[in-house]
Amino acid sequence: MFNRPRRNRKNASIRSLIRENSLGVDDLIAPLFIIDGKNKSEEVSSMPGIKRYSMDLLLKEVKELHDLGIKCVSLFPALDDSLKDKHASESKNPDGLLQRTIKEIKNKFPEMLIMTDVAMDPYSSDGHDGLVDENGNILNDETLDILVEMSLNQAQAGSDIIGPSDMMDGRVMAIRSALEEEGFNNTLIMSYTAKYASAFYGPFRDALDSAPKSGDKKTYQMDFHNSTEALREIHADEAEGADILMVKPGISYLDVIRDMKSSTSLPVAAYNVSGEYAMVKAADEKGWIDGDAVAYEMLVSFKRAGADMILSYFSKEMAMKINKLN
Repeated sequence: MFNRPRRNRKNASIRSLIRENSLGVDDLIAPLFIIDGKNKSEEVSSMPGIKRYSMDLLLKEVKELHDLGIKCVSLFPALDDSLKDKHASESKNPDGLLQRTIKEIKNKFPEMLIMTDVAMDPYSSDGHDGLVDENGNILNDETLDILVEMSLNQAQAGSDIIGPSDMMDGRVMAIRSALEEEGFNNTLIMSYTAKYASAFYGPFRDALDSAPKSGDKKTYQMDFHNSTEALREIHADEAEGADILMVKPGISYLDVIRDMKSSTSLPVAAYNVSGEYAMVKAADEKGWIDGDAVAYEMLVSFKRAGADMILSYFSKEMAMKINKLN
């Protein structure tokens, strides 16, 4: 027997030497939830180990992430219902919670990249990513004006990466055109290119209290039965000026990540979403799996599929694990 594949697996040194993919701290983006107040932290009950932080405590968390070598955080504000309305007006407030937090992070950690989410749902009394009419329809073109103002507001506060997650048609072009016109030609757009209407988002909506008040998001987020449909979104976002393309969720969409990587020269991101995180944590608490090992394997699978970077709630603990190994 001349062909013995096991020779390449016989010990840890050989396995490490020929390894095709690896996970580094540089690959990780850490999503963070912000709340108003001072010296406040709140556990997200459906996401063990994840908290909402007031700005002062969030800055401490950012420092820890920075010291671990994580170079980018993605910010999500959890707002009181009193600040939400049909037109997501608070998203355009230059002195809003998100805007003040961006400025403080940039002041204390200027080299930390900040990504900000562009969609109406955290600010909307309807809980949808777009403007809702009296019949419950999501108005695409009318939403674009709101998204553009939101994006400019975030860029003016100091956001490095604008992340349109709304899935409205034409939003990347509208945002890119506005950024260029206002002189923010170095602000990146990481488009949520293939964002599916998924059941994996439940814990995230708990964290922000941003679930739709009626209906669902299936008229704008993608049908999870489809994969080639993502190619249309890829070509549109490329043409409209996106810098990075994203697939969301991650673990059940590895085929889409691979297809995207094969279809674009742009960097590709995967979002390891809240439901994926929660399932691993729940099974780990039950003693059914080794949570750390499963999380690591999951993140490596995104790299193997072709992702260049990963947004993950495991980012902090994975960075600690990777640094310890090194």
